[in-house]
Amino acid sequence: MPAVGLLRVTRAMLALMVVVLVASACAGGGSPSGGGPAPTELRLAIGGESEEGYDPTLGWGRYGSPLFQSTLLTRDADLNIVNDLATGYTVSPDGLVWTVDVRGDARFTDGSPVTAQDVAYSFTAASRSGGLTDVTVLREAVAIDGDTVELRLIRPQSTFVNRLVSLGIVPQHAHGPDYARNPVGSGPFRFVQWDQGQQLIVERNDDYYGTKPAFERIVFVFTGEDATMASASAGQVDMAAVPSSLATATVAGMRLVPVTSVDNRGIMFPNVPDTGQTTADGQPIGNNVTADLAIRRAVNYAIDRQALVDGVLEGYGSPATGPVDGLPWYEPRSAITGYDPARASAILDTAGWADTDGDGIRERGGVRAAFSLLYPAEDTLRQGLALSAADMLRPVGIEVATNGVSWDVIDSRLHADAVLFGWGSHDPTEMYNLYSSKQAGIEYWNPGFYANPSVDANLDAALGATDPQAATAFWKAAQLDANGQGFGPAGDAAWAWLVNLQHTYYVDECLDIGKPQIEPHGHGWPITAGITGWRWTC
Repeated sequence: MPAVGLLRVTRAMLALMVVVLVASACAGGGSPSGGGPAPTELRLAIGGESEEGYDPTLGWGRYGSPLFQSTLLTRDADLNIVNDLATGYTVSPDGLVWTVDVRGDARFTDGSPVTAQDVAYSFTAASRSGGLTDVTVLREAVAIDGDTVELRLIRPQSTFVNRLVSLGIVPQHAHGPDYARNPVGSGPFRFVQWDQGQQLIVERNDDYYGTKPAFERIVFVFTGEDATMASASAGQVDMAAVPSSLATATVAGMRLVPVTSVDNRGIMFPNVPDTGQTTADGQPIGNNVTADLAIRRAVNYAIDRQALVDGVLEGYGSPATGPVDGLPWYEPRSAITGYDPARASAILDTAGWADTDGDGIRERGGVRAAFSLLYPAEDTLRQGLALSAADMLRPVGIEVATNGVSWDVIDSRLHADAVLFGWGSHDPTEMYNLYSSKQAGIEYWNPGFYANPSVDANLDAALGATDPQAATAFWKAAQLDANGQGFGPAGDAAWAWLVNLQHTYYVDECLDIGKPQIEPHGHGWPITAGITGWRWTC
């Protein structure tokens, strides 16, 4: 049975199990739908536990609200950048100095005031930590007075505004070795207790300068997919994040809320041949099949992305054509749209890939058109995408061996084998990191060692632009320029992007969460970006 069909059968069985659970569950649970006063506590099973703790200078909060900490700027429900801890900012004409005015009524949860010195310290600490919030372009951060800070850069960076959005501010006096496990901040909630692997408890910060949350206490419950669904069915949580494969059941007392996202899934290809080269750590680099442009383009044409959305995502998503679909810096001309296996076969024929032995798989020069596709074994959605993509590629003569493995195995093979990755950000810096040759082999950036001088030039120009419109033009040209050069499917086809997800949540029918943002990749708690506006309606 094709993978998509098999998954549908599996999901139907899961849905039936859930219906049985729901029928026997206690209606209402801790929610007001069972009658009585509205509770002052929320229980959320939305994943997002940070194993490294909750220190913004190490990367916490970069994909969503840091919750405990304030950021200088934030994004509203329409993704417009607005003030938060900052009351305003200016940028020098050369793009090297960002001057930020800090509000004077903010206090940390230990009672101390938030000052420009704390802001300067937070940016300095992040720039030195080597953490996942990249502030390496910062030369120095200087508090000019009690409420003004200058962020002085080594070079202009058009995307630096996103650091003001994503980097939570920490108190200099309380930022020690144990901060990640006991964070102090000036955000809408204060940290209470973290039982790693089980739950995180936070309480309302009544000294918060902004809109006060309606809830006194929030408990984040950390459970796997099946346990999360069971908790929702039993009325034990007020919100549950579930994969789209489990979003087909009716849960008593809850409604399904699909949230549009820029969270995508795609196949990363090693773009260089295997010459025996290794990284400094001894990891192999290169793949003699995926290094061929004809293979990569054929894969892009042979995959029916709409079928993946319908069969694997249960309709909760859209076909993906690149890493930034729908964002202001997306270039539609770079896309390969539709499903054209005949075109894929013609591309392979022209490139000399032919099935000479009749086994259904093409060869060229003694090399089979075959490669491995790795995905994290615990991720059922990526498993479904991988299996279905492999089924779609075999009819055009490409063999894909799908392997669910640990992240440790992926880390050791990601430069030599194709990997089904997930990305998606409100910040175009991610595009630079995925495709710039300067980022090749650094952490998870550009693991396929893709390189194109024209693309590099456009990416560098986009990152260094001082005018936002000029930056956008360069970001688009990196995907596909006027000469047909670019990293997108219509150019070098460095990746085969598959789908953009809708994040699916079961939400208590009495809980109003307002208008959710278009969410980034699912690390952290992006759904909580508007949590200060959440209210009970019953």
